Amino acid sequence: MGTTILSDLGTEIVIPICAVVGIIFSLFQWYLVSQVKLSLEKPTGDDKNGFTEALIEEEEGINDHTVVQKCAEIQTAISEGATSFLFTEYQYVGVFMVIFAGLIFVFLGSVEGFSTSSQVCTYDATRMCKPALMTAVFSTVSFVLGAITSVISGFLGMKIATYANARTTLEARKGVGKAFIVAFRSGAVMGFLLAANGLLVLYITINLFKIYYGDDWEGLFESITGYGLGGSSMALFGRVGGGIYTKAADVGADLVGKIERNIPEDDPRNPAVIADNVGDNVGDIAGMGSDLFGSYAESSCAALVVASISSFGSTHDFTAMMYPLIVSSVGIIVCLITTLFATDFFEVKTVKQIEPALKNQLIISTVLMTIGIALVSWVALPSSFTIFNFGTQKVVKNWQLFLCVCVGLWAGLIIGFVTEYYTSNAYSPVQDVADSCRTGAATNVIFGLALGYKSVIIPIFAIAVSIFVSFSFAAMYGVAVAALGMLSTIATGLAIDAYGPISDNAGGIAEMAGMSHRIRERTDALDAAGNTTAAIGKGFAIGSAALVSLALFGAFVSRAEITTVDVLTPKVFIGLLVGAMLPYWFSAMTMKSVGKAALKMVEEVRRQFNEIPGLMEGTAKPDYATCVKISTDASIKEMIPPGALVMLTPLIVGIFFGVETLSGVLAGSLVSGVQIAISASNTGGAWDNAKKYIEAGVSDHAKTLGPKGSDAHKAAVIGDTVGDPLKDTSGPSLNILIKLMAVESLVFAPFFAAHGGLLFKLF
Repeated sequence: MGTTILSDLGTEIVIPICAVVGIIFSLFQWYLVSQVKLSLEKPTGDDKNGFTEALIEEEEGINDHTVVQKCAEIQTAISEGATSFLFTEYQYVGVFMVIFAGLIFVFLGSVEGFSTSSQVCTYDATRMCKPALMTAVFSTVSFVLGAITSVISGFLGMKIATYANARTTLEARKGVGKAFIVAFRSGAVMGFLLAANGLLVLYITINLFKIYYGDDWEGLFESITGYGLGGSSMALFGRVGGGIYTKAADVGADLVGKIERNIPEDDPRNPAVIADNVGDNVGDIAGMGSDLFGSYAESSCAALVVASISSFGSTHDFTAMMYPLIVSSVGIIVCLITTLFATDFFEVKTVKQIEPALKNQLIISTVLMTIGIALVSWVALPSSFTIFNFGTQKVVKNWQLFLCVCVGLWAGLIIGFVTEYYTSNAYSPVQDVADSCRTGAATNVIFGLALGYKSVIIPIFAIAVSIFVSFSFAAMYGVAVAALGMLSTIATGLAIDAYGPISDNAGGIAEMAGMSHRIRERTDALDAAGNTTAAIGKGFAIGSAALVSLALFGAFVSRAEITTVDVLTPKVFIGLLVGAMLPYWFSAMTMKSVGKAALKMVEEVRRQFNEIPGLMEGTAKPDYATCVKISTDASIKEMIPPGALVMLTPLIVGIFFGVETLSGVLAGSLVSGVQIAISASNTGGAWDNAKKYIEAGVSDHAKTLGPKGSDAHKAAVIGDTVGDPLKDTSGPSLNILIKLMAVESLVFAPFFAAHGGLLFKLF
């Protein structure tokens, strides 16, 4: 079949070095951001990075120490609120992690009755593999490692975002370009830290496990799947809990502040405003970080599992086996070069240049990554090899695998641009939604729902084409590396995604600190661009989730020794129906949770406006702490039922109904979950940007709908509040649902295959 150009030693050097370079680059970006001081001292440094001049040159009141001090105080309040919430959330999640780790050990250990003797290999009856008990031990360890890495990823992202928000506000006083660089660099810190840490921990884990497993690569990579399960299970609670937190505060603040009291967004008189800003960090930053880390971990694990039972595994070709990790390693270097285009090679000077600068990040990284994948496929793969394909070995050429990765990479770009078209107020779909506000909230909601449903069409075709091409060339391994291709530029994707909440917080701080209208216009321009890129990030996450869960589904079917999945079989068909229903059940739970929490928030905000004398006049301070507590308590309480639904469904179905019914559940949840997730995210994003389109009032058309406080604007705000839980809670959480159920089924597949289907055995 041939050998690889890159030696095993070269692979062992390249992967960790790329990861370390990513970590060093992220720390350097953090150092540059830290040069913007939250004080009046004059720092020293390079003018291009936006921190040499005295804080204010063009604004009056440059030496007003109270404004800077107020920014620092608000930032501290947001950071403390976010940290407090995450610590509370992680205490509950930690208990779950310990209990679920115990379940993994007991279930997998019992496959062979906790035997310590070697067993016949699943895919090669002529060889002996390590005992099931040790697979249980190592799967448990990798689960815990994945969970801890996911938690750390989310927490570090949140700390970086809260560190940067006030600094972005202060730099906005010098110009929009300076503020853009600070916000983007801060996003890059999170993107590179997460991508590099995820890669490094996975690589080290594989090498440590290899000491015990030796040549038993089937057992080694089966136990590694626990890493993806740990990452996604933490991401689920982070996404759901953070999403409920942020939307409860956002909906409460908007409904009372904008609609009833007619005060600006982020007005310091609004009691829910700090909770709203905290929510941006715990939901959109920590939640998204854990989510994309989970996708990366699962796609890597799916590819490694399939590869371990192919010719790479039988010939023990380490370099070819590590192909998915080498692709991710090159992705870090490509993203590093891409970042320089936004911060060093081309400087943003005007508002109109912000969105193109962010979009160019996607285009540049995709083009460069295509070249990188070609290089990796040439040096890290033999010219010809075989891939396991449901009981047979399929011959694959290295150029075919290159196309599999590329089709995923470019499908991600297409999904990103389609998402942008349907959610950016620069295009007609969102402008039509804004125009529908003339006749009230009802028509706004109708137009928004229609837009969301229509926006599903092209992304689904893109996903379908990428699945067909990648499966035709390299079976399920091709699908797994296509998902990895979509996620190969994860550092850039996360950078532009984290940029949005940082800019949003910067605008809130400007409003609360009493800075001029001109500063707020600049932060609003940053936020509007970030709003669109956040929607693009969600599109990437959902598209990659579809490919990842299909690859995991294929690995599960192989591991559970199912020869065919026949939808005409009653066992499978009932699973399909139930699986297709699960995303609706899950969405109902998360939407209602946001509604219940928002109800409490609205009542509290109204109470404070009615009962605190001088609050509306600005002579009294609101009680921010009570609103923060309402969001915290509600999100912790409400995240448990949806989380339990996702985590328990594969266990219940696998144990009582068996692997065939479970395969139907996974297929059904994948098919319906992807559609609902795309529709919900884009509908919410369109409503949000329709509101911003009216508020900005830049075009003649927008001016006829405004200004703020007009009937059309109030209708747009109502649409935005309806869309908030769709785009920031239910929609993004659904992609974790379909991934998590698939990876959990794969981890427990040996137990389900051996002991599952109790009800069908009884009757």
